[in-house]
Parts: sequence; structure tokens; C-alpha cells
Amino acid sequence: MKSAEDKKIDGLIGKELDKPVLVSRGKVDVVFFSMILILVAAGLIMLFSASYAFAYYYEGSSYAFISKQLKFAIIGLVLMYGISFVDYRWLAKLHIPWILYGASVAMLGLVLALPVLDPNLPYKRWLPLGFTQFQPSEIAKFSIIVLFAYLISKYYKKMEKFTFGILTLGALLGIVCALVVVEPHLSATVLIFLIGMVMIVVGGAKFKHLLTVGGAGVGLLAIVVLTGVVSYASNRFKYWIDPWADAQGAGYQTIQSLLAIGSGGLFGRGLGQSRQKYLWVPEPHNDFIFSIICEELGFIGGACVILVFALLVWRGVTIAMSAPDRFGTMLTVGIVFQVGLQAMFNILVVTNMIPNTGISLPFFSYGGTSLIMLLAQMGVVLSVSRSSAIEKRQ
Repeated sequence: MKSAEDKKIDGLIGKELDKPVLVSRGKVDVVFFSMILILVAAGLIMLFSASYAFAYYYEGSSYAFISKQLKFAIIGLVLMYGISFVDYRWLAKLHIPWILYGASVAMLGLVLALPVLDPNLPYKRWLPLGFTQFQPSEIAKFSIIVLFAYLISKYYKKMEKFTFGILTLGALLGIVCALVVVEPHLSATVLIFLIGMVMIVVGGAKFKHLLTVGGAGVGLLAIVVLTGVVSYASNRFKYWIDPWADAQGAGYQTIQSLLAIGSGGLFGRGLGQSRQKYLWVPEPHNDFIFSIICEELGFIGGACVILVFALLVWRGVTIAMSAPDRFGTMLTVGIVFQVGLQAMFNILVVTNMIPNTGISLPFFSYGGTSLIMLLAQMGVVLSVSRSSAIEKRQ
């Protein structure tokens, strides 16, 4: 017989992990699926609008970025749809969580080792594959989500213990964060850390333990920034407070972004009518694409983008709450909060509410690794929704 506390936990984060089936044939969550398609379509439209001037000047073709991103989107959508039929519970079998984690740590280590082995290589965040390159930090995000979902679902009764809920999971998270921060990639470090902390909170760690670790984490970050251990971070804090102190240098991108947002007004200049994308905002197709969205579509358009992201997270949480087991719940929570947190940080950076950390806007910013990985993870959430639909039907 289960205790009252166990039943309470079951009600919050699902049941024990069942055996996976070969193919999940339940219906996907239509609302969540629709939000994904809206974000992908809007992202492609805005990427082309934001990038064609930059692409023509630097690449010789206005279609240089959109043609590649369209291919990535098609690959990602096909992959997402296929993964949605694969029972997500296979991710908890055959030592996959540990294999993913070990592979991501190895790749992060290789990224740091390559410039040492060959000083001519400029890569510090990307692994070159000859025909392309990818960021191991994208895989690291997913590996943390899968591993934490597995460990929390398997050892949920230990989550209230400091040794497991904080020390064990914190050590696993710390290894990845340490490797990413020295790439250097501060934004990805903060994002991975917060994803892990959200999952630890939802998994049932004690609040007083979380306060201790949270305080230690903030203190460590402050020491790293203020002492110049990560020198680029301290400079970004400086020019966040006053970007006009170096208007033609470190503060230039932020200033041009704010000018773009302000000139958009309530309704915007109109789709395709941005002025700042004409080589004023550096790389408008990437981290600062939201400023072009606001310039062309105005406050209303920017608010609509934020609303769709909020609806995606809300629907994802709904799917998590109705997942058939703890693993599905934790997996979904980690994935949807990754999207929500990343979108929030990007928008806060673009509007200069936090220092410029170089973080992309999910579904909108240019990048093959990011988009394909993101859509693959959406397929995992859709797989959870299929299993939920089967359980409800039964």
C-alpha cells in the first residue's frame, strides 16, 4: 500500500515508468502541434525578412540564409513527426540517459581541446564536420533533461534528501555548466543551469536545500563576473548599464536594437519594411531578430509572438500534468521550460533588460543544429501526448 505522501507525489508528477511499446498510436495534442507549426512558419517568414539585405551583402544572395533554414525546418518537422510515433519511454532504457550525458560531456571537452591541438582552428563552441558544424551545447541541454527526468522518476523518494536531490544532481549539472562556461558561452550556461534547477524543483527537492544551492550559484556567478574570471561577462554587464558609453563598439548592437524596437511603434512599419536590418543591427537574422519583428510588426506583433510562446509552454505543462508516468512528466517539463526560458532570455536581451548574452530566439533565429534539435524535442513532447491520449482512452 502506498502512503499518503506517495499518492500525493503520484498526483503531482505521474506514476511509475511502464514498459515502452514499439509504436505509439495515440492522437497528438492538436493545440501544441498547432503552436509549433505557427512558430515555425512565422520564424521562416521573419527570418527571410530580417536576413535578405544582410545575406545579399555578405553572402551574395538574398536567399542564402532562408534557403538553408527552410531545409533545416523540413528535416526538423519530418524528424519531429517521426519521433512523435516512437514511445518516449525508450529514452529511459538501454542506458540511453547516461550515454547521452557521456556523449555530450565528451563533445564539450572536444570543443575545448580542438584549439589546443590545432591553434589555427577558431572553434570554441562548434565542432567542425567538414560539410557543416554544430554546437554540442544544444545536445547538452537535451542530455541534462533526459538524465534528470530518468533519475528523478526512478529515485523520486530520494529527492528530499540533500545528498541526492541537490549534491548528486547538482554535480552532474555542474560538470556540464563548467565545460560550457569556459567555451565561453555564458547564455547557454545560465540556460542549462536553470533547466536543471526547474526540474529539481518540480521533482520534489526541499525548498531550504534549493535556497542554499541557489544562493551559492548566484554567489559563484557574481565572483566569476566581478573578478574577471570570465572577462567578456564583466564587460557585458558594464555596457548593459550604459551601452552609450561605447556607442560604436560594445554597446552598438544594443543601441541599434532599441532604435529598431522604438521605431516600430504600436503597429510597426509593415512586414519587410525594416530600416535597421540594412546593416545597422549586426546579424539581424540571429540573436537580435526580435528587434526586427518589433520594428516591422510593432508592439502588437511582438506581443503576439510572446503570446504564442506562452501558449506553447502552457500547453506543454498541461501535457506534462497528464503524462502516464513520472518520466514523461519530467521530460516534458524540461523541454517546454527550455523553450520558454530561452525565448524569455532572448527577448530580455534584445530589449536590454538583461546583459547581452548572445542567446537565440527559438524557431526564429538562424541555425541548423538549434532548429533540428528543437523540433526533435517537440517530437518527444508529442510522443508523451500520444501516450496520454491512449491512457485516457483506456
